[in-house]
Amino acid sequence: MKLLLTFSTVILLMLSGCGGDDAARGDKNTPGYAATVFFDALYNKKDMELALSRSTPRMGRIMRSYGTPSQFARNLINMQYDQVTIEVDMTNQSLREQYGNEARINLIFTGMLHGEQVDDMRSVQLIRRKGEWYVDKINADPFAR
Repeated sequence: MKLLLTFSTVILLMLSGCGGDDAARGDKNTPGYAATVFFDALYNKKDMELALSRSTPRMGRIMRSYGTPSQFARNLINMQYDQVTIEVDMTNQSLREQYGNEARINLIFTGMLHGEQVDDMRSVQLIRRKGEWYVDKINADPFAR
């Protein structure tokens, strides 16, 4: 009986380590969460449908025109990663502006591309519809070109 109990405990501990490890953490009703899920779907999961579920119809049409998440990320966002960590920039409250049903979020990207570390930042505009936040626009990088 003790052997069965010990074996069951070990199996349960091993299974608790498995499961859906969502890269996005925090309150699911915030614009930062929606933006993080959107970019995690593009860069880490390479899941166009998940990214489309967190974008407005206008952004969705643009994304579909590129065909794949990697093409969209390379050509429109102008950032490439093999694997990336995404964080909401909270260093200055003016960087995170939220007014009613619109928000502007700055995200910090830290990742690897071909064995080299790449750091970048993007500003994203989101819209709240029916209580959910959706990515509406990815602002151009002011330091590009």
